[in-house]
Amino acid sequence: MVRLHVKRGDESQFLLEVAGSARLADLAPLVARIYNGRLKVQRLCSEMAELAEHGVFLPYNMQGLTDEQIEELKLKDEWAEKCVPSGGSVFKKDEIGRRNGHAPNEKMQQVIKKTIEEAKALISKKQVQANVCINMEMVKDALDQLRGAVMIVYPMGLPPHDPVRMEFEDKEDLSGTHAGLEVIEESEAQLWWAGKELKETKLLSDYVGRNEKTTIIVKIQKKLEEDDDDSFLNAEWADNHALKRQFHGVKDIKWGPR
Repeated sequence: MVRLHVKRGDESQFLLEVAGSARLADLAPLVARIYNGRLKVQRLCSEMAELAEHGVFLPYNMQGLTDEQIEELKLKDEWAEKCVPSGGSVFKKDEIGRRNGHAPNEKMQQVIKKTIEEAKALISKKQVQANVCINMEMVKDALDQLRGAVMIVYPMGLPPHDPVRMEFEDKEDLSGTHAGLEVIEESEAQLWWAGKELKETKLLSDYVGRNEKTTIIVKIQKKLEEDDDDSFLNAEWADNHALKRQFHGVKDIKWGPR
C-alpha cells in the first residue's frame, strides 16, 4: 500500500493508505470525502460544545433579541418544551443570543464533552505525528459517536433548525461562511504531488511506480487553485522579468486565485 500524507496548503491533514493501482478518478474524490468528513466532525464538535453549555438553538426570528424584545413581539420558542435534555435543564444564558440557555445538567454535559474529545482525537491532525492512518470508516465512527451522545442527552431530538441536527442530516448551510470556503467538493478535488497535478485519467502507480512501500506528500485543492510547490519559480531571483516590472512600477502583482 502506498501511504499518502495529505496536506491542504502547507498544513498536514491526515495519512491515508491506498493501493498503487488506485485510479486517480476515484482517489481524488475519496481524499476529498475524508477531508470534508473531518471538517464536519470539527464543526459538530464546536456546535455541540455550545449545545452542552447553552441548550438548543433558538428559532431564527428570536436570535439576538433581548427578553424585553421577545416579550414585546410576543415571540415564543415552540421547541423549548419539546427538546428538553435528559434529567432536566439548568439555565445558563447564551450572551450571544443563539441558544435558549436551557443547558443539560452537569452529568449530561459531561456525556457530550467526553464524546467531543474522543471524536476529535479520532480524526486529529496529531494522528499524522503518531503515524496513524485515517480512513472513511474512522470518520463515520466519529460522527456516529457524536450522534449517539446527542441521542442520549436529547432523546426527544433537536429542533430542525439546530446546526447540530442540520449537520447530522447533511442539511447544513455553509454559504457565506469561512467553514464553507474550507470544503472541497468531490467533483472539484485535485491532488498534486511534486508540483504536478495527478491526472484523473491515470493510476497512482503511473506517478510513483510499483513500490507499494513508499510514502508521498500530496496536496488536495480545488480545481483552478494554484499549486504552490513551485512557489520558488515566483521568487525574484528566478524571474527574469522582475527588473522590468519594477522599472514600470508593477512589482508584486499576483495573478490567479490565492
